[in-house]
Amino acid sequence: MADRAGPAKRVPLASRVYDELRRDLATGELAPTERLRAERLARRYGVSRTPVREALARLQADGLVQRHSDGLYLYRPRLNELDELYELRIVLESRGFQRTASSVHAPTPGHDLPTVRAELARWLRYRDAPPEPGPDLVAADEQFHTELLRAAGNSALAEALTAMYLRVRPVRTMDMPTAERVAAMTAEHITIAEQVLSGDTEQALRTLTAHLDSSRAHVRVRAEQAIAFTKLGRAVRD
Repeated sequence: MADRAGPAKRVPLASRVYDELRRDLATGELAPTERLRAERLARRYGVSRTPVREALARLQADGLVQRHSDGLYLYRPRLNELDELYELRIVLESRGFQRTASSVHAPTPGHDLPTVRAELARWLRYRDAPPEPGPDLVAADEQFHTELLRAAGNSALAEALTAMYLRVRPVRTMDMPTAERVAAMTAEHITIAEQVLSGDTEQALRTLTAHLDSSRAHVRVRAEQAIAFTKLGRAVRD
């Protein structure tokens, strides 16, 4: 007898292309300056142009793809937009701590401690065996912050943070951190998790805010340097 559940489990082509295209844009597999042509993407993903167009429409609605005069491209934030996105990140993550800090006077429980312990264990392993800079490290960093926010008890906040990450991930993926910066990030994650587990929510929030401010400043400086080098490159020839 045929398995009637089989077809229901299949992922629609447009959804598959959407997931793969979003991943490839976020990890730099597709260059930010590359025009997103439906014909070329259809060949890349082995589908017709229709699911590609549907996927591109979803990505445009998500704010991850922009229409220019000559077609669709990956969303590339201006410096002020990058600052605004990082400001949003700080607001979202801080709100998670504010919710748990006020739980004494409200029905909201504190952090989901098993989730925080799992993240602490993961970053303790990274301290002993640092991950290589690249998309996997960016994903691990995003997971730490998203899981910490989700552990505060509001999944909508975590989903909003995930949406913000999708818009800045290409920038972060292309900025390879030094070993020293990876070590600093790892140590700060460990400290934040330990402070949450010890019940010192206010100190954890201060540590988190300093951590996010440092990341925001670093990305800003690196973006300014990249723009300066681009202008310099246009001023000389081989």
